Amino acid sequence: MKKRVLGTSGIEVSVLGMGCWQYGGGSYWGEQSQKDVDEVVHKALDLGVNYFDTAEVYNDGASELALGISLKGRRAQAIIGSKISTSNTQPSVLRAHCEASLKRLQTDYIDLYMLHWPISPLSVKHFTQDAALIANPPQLQEVFETLQSLQKEGKIRHIGISNHGVQQMKEVQDAGVKVVANEMAYNLLSRAIEESVLPYCIQNEIGVIGYMPLLQGLLTDKVTSLDELRPLQARSRHFHHSRGEGTRHGEEGAEAEIQQALQEIRLLAHTIGTPIITLALAWAISNEAISTTIVGSRNVKQLELNIQGASYELSQATIQRLNEITEPVLQRLGSNPDYYESRLNSRIY
Repeated sequence: MKKRVLGTSGIEVSVLGMGCWQYGGGSYWGEQSQKDVDEVVHKALDLGVNYFDTAEVYNDGASELALGISLKGRRAQAIIGSKISTSNTQPSVLRAHCEASLKRLQTDYIDLYMLHWPISPLSVKHFTQDAALIANPPQLQEVFETLQSLQKEGKIRHIGISNHGVQQMKEVQDAGVKVVANEMAYNLLSRAIEESVLPYCIQNEIGVIGYMPLLQGLLTDKVTSLDELRPLQARSRHFHHSRGEGTRHGEEGAEAEIQQALQEIRLLAHTIGTPIITLALAWAISNEAISTTIVGSRNVKQLELNIQGASYELSQATIQRLNEITEPVLQRLGSNPDYYESRLNSRIY
């Protein structure tokens, strides 16, 4: 398993990381047995996967709890990344929530502790209905001062961010904070970060953790039609606003462009004799500006299929062809990396 250094942290993370959102089971992804989690985590470690990505909000803490159980006896082999919800960043609350994550994970330290979304009323609104907190979110300076205190105490090794645009990264840096990673959506049909976020991260030595590389199942052989997607998995701007459950963006989507791209990707996959899932993962991993690409594996069989994507070497001609195929989707959706709000009401800027 290849590894890349995560920003300036000195930590080497596997190019394929483990997305742990489904751990613990929940309404979004459905049931997930601890037995399967244990088997997947141990097999992943055996195969060289060392980065495990979770968050306090994933299944109301059950993801962290399940990951902690599965890492018993092998904690030292794992790099754990977790995230604090924007609504929980008042100093005393943030500290209490970090302590709760440590307890669920059964560890003394979290390797990478990330602010899940930027500090803004719109981001806070995503996590709470507290009107006063939405109107007056915590100050960015005090949030990162608390994170730096936790770092000095050894409870977190490195500070990271998630879903931050260029201007927001500048604001963090202006506050005197050195972050080692920014976690952003990145896949064949979600390429918005290529325009400015990736170049900025490269210039400022900020590692990038790519999430949603299979667009929640769309870039697999399992889905042959957009109509097969569950409403919860069709809430992003990729799709017409009427398709998703709890959709907020109100836009028309890029369904025609996506359907055409999927048809051409399937043809390319068939021509070179490689599964779509392998192409999709290998394409994301081939971008050396991405430190690690996280993907969920519900069982060992799925893990082994995902591992193929990490070891498959795409030719430059194939990479270029995939870029050409998906360019119309990129042009339709634009350079706004927030795929769940309208581009005029984005949490990322």
